[in-house]
Parts: sequence; C-alpha cells; structure tokens
Amino acid sequence: MLNSCAIVGPAYPQVSETGKKSEKWGTDHVFPKKNVVCPPFWGPQQTVGYNTGSFVNGALFLGHPPDPASSLLPAIPFPSNAAAPQWPGAKDMLSKSIHQDWFSNIRGDLLAGLVVALALIPEAIAFSIIAGVDPKVGLYASFCIAVVIAFAGGRPGMISAATGAMALVMVTLVKSHGLEYLLAATLLTGVLQILAGVFRLGGLMRFVSRSVVTGFVNALAILIFMAQLPELINVSWVVYVMTAAGLGIIYLLPHLTKAVPSPLVCIVLLTAVSIALGLDIRTVGDMGELPDSLPVFLIPDVPLNLETLAIILPYSATLAVVGLLESMMTATIVDDLTDTTSDKNRECAGQGIANIAAGFMGGMAGCAMIGQSVINVKSGGRGRLSALTAGTVLLILVVFLGPWVKQIPMAALVAVMIMVSIGTFSWESIRNLRTHPKSSSIVMVATVVVVVLTHDLAKGVFVGVLLSALFFAAKVSRLFRMESALDPDGAHRKYSVHGQVFFASSERFADAFDFRETLDRVSIDVSNSHFWDITAVNALDKVVLKFRREGVMVDIIGLNEASTTLVDRYGIHDKPEAHVGLTDQ
Repeated sequence: MLNSCAIVGPAYPQVSETGKKSEKWGTDHVFPKKNVVCPPFWGPQQTVGYNTGSFVNGALFLGHPPDPASSLLPAIPFPSNAAAPQWPGAKDMLSKSIHQDWFSNIRGDLLAGLVVALALIPEAIAFSIIAGVDPKVGLYASFCIAVVIAFAGGRPGMISAATGAMALVMVTLVKSHGLEYLLAATLLTGVLQILAGVFRLGGLMRFVSRSVVTGFVNALAILIFMAQLPELINVSWVVYVMTAAGLGIIYLLPHLTKAVPSPLVCIVLLTAVSIALGLDIRTVGDMGELPDSLPVFLIPDVPLNLETLAIILPYSATLAVVGLLESMMTATIVDDLTDTTSDKNRECAGQGIANIAAGFMGGMAGCAMIGQSVINVKSGGRGRLSALTAGTVLLILVVFLGPWVKQIPMAALVAVMIMVSIGTFSWESIRNLRTHPKSSSIVMVATVVVVVLTHDLAKGVFVGVLLSALFFAAKVSRLFRMESALDPDGAHRKYSVHGQVFFASSERFADAFDFRETLDRVSIDVSNSHFWDITAVNALDKVVLKFRREGVMVDIIGLNEASTTLVDRYGIHDKPEAHVGLTDQ
C-alpha cells in the first residue's frame, strides 16, 4: 500500500507531466490530460484515483518519473489503511452534475422563477392574441414548455415559453385552417427540432459572428421597449407615476438589500398600492380571460394524410428554424451572462420535446425567451429549478389564484420589462462603432435595422450572417498575391501563387497571368496556396488551356492533397478531351 501522495489543493501547486510545478487549482480538481484526481486531504475512508503515473519520494507524477535530482513537492502522508485507488464512478459525476444543475442555487432559483412566472402571464396572453387564439393556448404552452425544458434543455437558467416571434409565423395558419392545425403544426415542429438535435445542427452557431449576436441583442432590447409603448400612450398620469415608482424600486432596492429580487418587490408593492387605493389603471385581467382549469391531454383533430402534411409542413419548418435560431442565440447570451457553457445540440432536442408536450396539451409552439431569461439571470436564477418553478408557479397563479393575478397593474410589469430592455441592450456597442472595424459595425447595425423593421429575428440574423460571410470572403480574397520570375534565357517564367484561391479571388488569379508573352514553358507554383471550390478549379483550367493554345507548356507544381483531389475530380486541363480540343483547333 502506498504511504503518501502529493497534495493538490488551494495551497499547493499542481504536478504536471514533466514533474514541474504549474498553476494552482482548487480542491478535487482533475490533472490535465491524464485525468488524475487528487483530493487535498485523505482520511481513512478517502481514496486517490489515478490512470498512469509514478510515485517518487512520495509525490505523484504523471507519465515518466522526473529527474531524481529535481526538486519535488512536499508529500502529505495518509493512513496506510486508506481504500485502494479507484476512479470516481460515472454515478458520482452524474450526482455532481444533478446537484449543480438543480440544487446549487435553490433560493435564488425559486425567487427568480416566481418573478419570471409573473412576467410571463401578460406576455403569454399578448402572444396568444397575436396568433389569433384563445389566451389559454399561450398560457398552457408557456407552462408546458417551461417545465419540460427544465429537464430536457441544454442551458440551465434559460427560460422558454410562448414567444412573439413564433406567434407571428402562426397567424396565417390559424386564420386559414384553425386551432387544430396549429396544434398539429406544433407537434411537427417538435419532431423537426429533435432531428436538428440528433444531427447536431446546434454546432452551426459557431458560424454566427459576435457582431450578429450583438445586433440581435440590441434589436431585441429595442423590440421589448417598443412593446411597452402601448401601455404608456394615451394613459393617465397615474400610470407614469406607477411605472416610475416601479423603476425606482427595481434599481434602488439592490443598494439596500439583495435578499429578494427587486422586480418581485416591485410587482408585489405596486399591486398592493393599486388595490389599496383603488386605482383605475390597466391590469393583467384587462389583457384577456385567464383559464380556470388544468390543461388536459388531447390529440389534434385533423386528418392524418398527405394533404394535412402539405398544409402544416411549411409552417412547421419555419417555426422550427425561428425557434431554434432564437433559442441558440439566447443560449449564447445566457452563456455570456453567467460565464458558463451550454449544450446547443441538447437544447435543440429539448426544444422539440417541449413543443411536442405543448402540442398535446393544447398549447402553441414556443422557444427560448431572451427577455425572460435575462429577468431570470438578473433575479439570481442559474439552475434548472428556476425554469421548473416559473412554469409551475405560472399554472398555479392563472388557475388557482386568478382573481389576485388579474389585479396586478400592467405598470408594474412594464417597469420590469423596461429594466430588461435597458439591461439587455449592449451600450458598449455604441461606443465601439468608432473603434471596431467598419465591416463589424455594418453587420451589427444591419442586423438591428432588419429585425426592428420586420419584427422578425430570423430575417435579421440571416442578413447579419450573410453580410459577415461576404465581408470575410472579401477580406480573405485580399490576402491573395502572385509573384513571377523570368529565367535568364527568356523562355521560361515561373509564377508563384500565395493565398487562398476561391470564388472571390479566382478572377484575380486568372488576370495575373500574361498570355501574350512569348514563352516556351510556364511553371505555376501553388505550394503556398489552396484551391477551395469549383470556381477556383475552373480558373486554373482557364489559365492552363489558354497557355496551351499559345503553344506554351504548363507545369503545375506544389498542389496540396486537398487541392489535388478537387482538381482531379473537377478539372479538365489534365483530361484527354482537353488535349483533343486543342488538337482540333
């Protein structure tokens, strides 16, 4: 039995593979590369797990033992009756993951979930009205999606429910075919999103530039603020006073105490004041009728045939794309806010499962909500419990506490949403307009403008991604250059190609050659370049065949393996028919 082991903990540097001291780690961390776990203290029942390594003078080293003459870390003895070394099991890691996701922030998640539930009610009703369905459709959807995504989603702390972006897509379907077809479209949307997760389409988010994300965030902040304007136009002065008071509570209370989320205090206090003074202002009850019963399982009453599929598939495909796009963007924003990572592919599948559950419970399709997610994070929500709480409390409020919920003044919720708008907007991006590259600023501004004008997040992000790709292609094409040298005999010229040859630079590549020069032979050295697409191969064919028509021999040297494969498959200059064509001429 080993009698000692090098300690790894807050006060001790870690041992690397070469036996040298490296950065400090906290307790119970993992060695890089070799996955050796070394707790900071061993008792009779504690163990140390290892994969490969060496114990030299009582210190644990990975790989080969270090030079005996080198200085070693101090060895910390542990009882000889300690348990045998073993790997921490998958069961232990799963238990730690569950604790982190669900129970690491119970108080914060519960309070944040309560705030989100209150803010969800008027939005779910408003989105139902936009889609042209009964308010309970949006409320049931928000409940189902929030609860299911808490278990199935890939981004703890993110809130999903019925959204305006999805509601806009449904309008035509509801008008032309009714609610039952909307429910069927919701189910198909879920299936398509699950397939997106299975095929790992969440990874496509890496093609969305930071400028697009910033534009998306700013546009959404503007839309959130604009959505509050109807509650602030043509109203009495009391509404302005209540809204200002709500903002005062939200921003000033945290300086006194952070024990309770300030948005929750805002809603409770303003509701109490409104009831006590009998204020004649708009309330949640004025938005629409709240349901008085729990949702029940149902199957959409539509014919199961190809005609039905042809009707709902275009809407379902659009809903799936819009929902996943908004969810992936929201997940990226929550990642930044919490300095953590998320599983985008799991989130794709989770959104699909949640939408299927909503469809079977009489709800419409939904997705992640950046506004509610920001409220959740700002109110202290970090784990899955916050989304579960939001969905559960939402149902309890509207079904069992409806008479009280109806009396919540809209001014209180407007104050909360204004806070979300202000907090969501990237104010730094305004200052960066003068310092960031013009291309990045154009992409950000274009994304904002398209989203605000169309109220369609998908169109704005599409335009932003398209502009980013065009600017990138233009930038890479400018890195292309051509050098040439003529041999002393004047009969041979060597062209050296540097950079990337693709659709944006292929014209410059072809124009760089002088076909009128009298030569016997031309060498084209492409060892410092890469041919990326068919356009580049066509440009190479064009150059080679032009020289051959002038009676000049052409040698291509230095093609890398990938470029060779592309040229062999799609090029014609080295094919027999190319030579036949030249002979005929």
